[in-house]
Parts: sequence; C-alpha cells; structure tokens
Amino acid sequence: MPDWAPIAKEYDPLKAGSIDGTDEEPHDRAIWRAMLARYVPNKGVTGEPHLTLFVARLNLQTTEEKLREVFSRYGDIRKIRLVRDLVTGFSKGYAFVEYKEERALLKAHRDANRLVIDQHEIFVDFELERTLKGWIPRRLGGGFGGKKESGQLRFGGRDRPFRKPINLPNVKNDFYGEGSSEKRNWSREGTRDWRTRDRDQERSRDKRWPDRERSWGWGDSERERDSKEERSRGRERKDRDRKDRDRDRSRDRDTKKQRDDDKHR
Repeated sequence: MPDWAPIAKEYDPLKAGSIDGTDEEPHDRAIWRAMLARYVPNKGVTGEPHLTLFVARLNLQTTEEKLREVFSRYGDIRKIRLVRDLVTGFSKGYAFVEYKEERALLKAHRDANRLVIDQHEIFVDFELERTLKGWIPRRLGGGFGGKKESGQLRFGGRDRPFRKPINLPNVKNDFYGEGSSEKRNWSREGTRDWRTRDRDQERSRDKRWPDRERSWGWGDSERERDSKEERSRGRERKDRDRKDRDRDRSRDRDTKKQRDDDKHR
C-alpha cells in the first residue's frame, strides 16, 4: 500500500470505517448508508473554504463574541459562523471560523486544538465539507471521529487518524514525526486554558517543538488512554462496592441496636 497515509486525502466511507483504512467489507449499517448516499455540499455557505476552520465540541453557552476573543489571537478573522438550531435558535455546539490569511489559519489549527473554552475541550480542524473530495457528513453515516460507545468510529481524520497496517512496509511518515515536517502538521498537547497556553507558547516555543514531535505515536497514546480509562473505571467500581458494603454494615448495626433498645424497654 504505497499510497497509505494516516490522514485521508479523499473521503471513502468504507476506509473511514476501518481502523487502518484496509477494510473490504462494511462492518455497520451506517457505512452502507454512507456508501449509498449522494451528498452535495450546501451551496448557501459562503467564504473561502481553504481559509476556514471547523470548531466543534463547544459549550452550548459559548457565543460568537467568545470565539472571536479566543481565535483572534492567531490572526485577523473575516467571519465567524456559530451554527444554531433553526427552530430554537440554540447553539448546536460547533462553528466555522474564516481567517483573512493562511498563516493565521495554520497557526490556529496547530495551537487551538484541545483548548478549554467555557469548561469544554474543543476540537479544531480544517473545513472538510467543501475541501475533501467525496465528503459524507456524520448524519448520513460518514464523518470522522465518533465515540466508542456508538460502535461507529470513523478513522482517517485529525481526531482519529488511521493506524499503520501490520503489513505496511517500514516507510517513514511525517504525521508520526518520522520524516521531515510539512507545512500543515498536527499537534497533540495536553488540555490547558487558552490564556495559559498563549503565555507558555511565547516563553518556550523553541524548547517545546522537539518534544512535541517525539511524543506523537498515535497508537501508543490511544492504548495508554484506553488502559487509563479501564483502570479508572475499575477503581470507581471498587469505590462503589466499598461504599455499598459500608452502608450495609451501618444499616445492620442500626437495625441491631434498635432491636436491643426495644428489648430493654
């Protein structure tokens, strides 16, 4: 597979449903639905798609003014569109930010992902609807990312890139920090408030980049996160069981004491 890459260059629902982009049969009905879908991007959307960022996982209380305050730190903004429900007018939790220059776009794409705004860790990526050939949105069974609980994970995007196939030749890939860096590279930093991150970047920019490149390894971080989540769930179950036992013992003692008091009356 000489053309394999961790980030999809063209959207294929069958590949997006595969952890390494090599599946030959769809494993859930939503993939079938996406394969049969004929999606046409919304012609009513205006602006330059190659200068637009997609911002998701927003707090429903986050406003356009708050987004402008945060994202204007990376460069001049031409337009912000917070998507709202047509009936209620409430935010749907995602927005689009269009910049005037590509330099600002790339800087925001690199540094704004996983910022915390209004107690929510946000997700930032390039707009895909008008820039990725063959794009199918999530509501039609496509998209990228997703939650494990849904059983409909989609790979090949920034949130969940493809993992290396087992039979893939040992070829260096820039995405995993193994080759030379390209103009558009992705970062995986820890969660921090956007004000704190902005200050830290000015103080330690040169020092941080080598560590960031060495720390990529998507597969390892994914397994480590799964292991930590599993251990955390195990500890929570033990804590609940211990509290239940303590509560039962306390209830038994109170009942026995009540019976003893009744006997002495």
